[in-house]
Amino acid sequence: MQRATDYLMSLRKTIKLYDLNLKEACKSYGLTQIEITIISFLHNNPGKDTAADIVELRMLSKGNVSQAVESLIKKSMLIRHPDEKDRRKIHLSLTSEALPLVEQVEKAKKTFLDQIFSGVTSEEYEQYILITDKIMNNIKNDLERKTSHHE
Repeated sequence: MQRATDYLMSLRKTIKLYDLNLKEACKSYGLTQIEITIISFLHNNPGKDTAADIVELRMLSKGNVSQAVESLIKKSMLIRHPDEKDRRKIHLSLTSEALPLVEQVEKAKKTFLDQIFSGVTSEEYEQYILITDKIMNNIKNDLERKTSHHE
């Protein structure tokens, strides 16, 4: 059972290190962690540009995403525009105001990756990717199976 605890602690510490790397961007731009997450998500996921996409793929609360989107629109970092075919669907786009932040976030993510993969060989990295893909597939399948039973 200790292995499960170690694994969960490792995940929490990894997230904490990632958040610490983004803290400077948050401070520089007066943004919250979720606002940075939304900007980063929109930058890195072309075609996944609705609040519903963010909620689903990042597993964030609908209310928190909605509140952060409103805040980013007020800060002129996001604009929304209705879907041409389905007016109920609203797309989000980054503005030019968000581009310097995107650059800072990308640098912070590179620093984070350099930190966690320091001393890891390319072969070890490839193994890590293969194993992580298998684990993520197991998690995805189990979540889908378990959540479909509860609906």
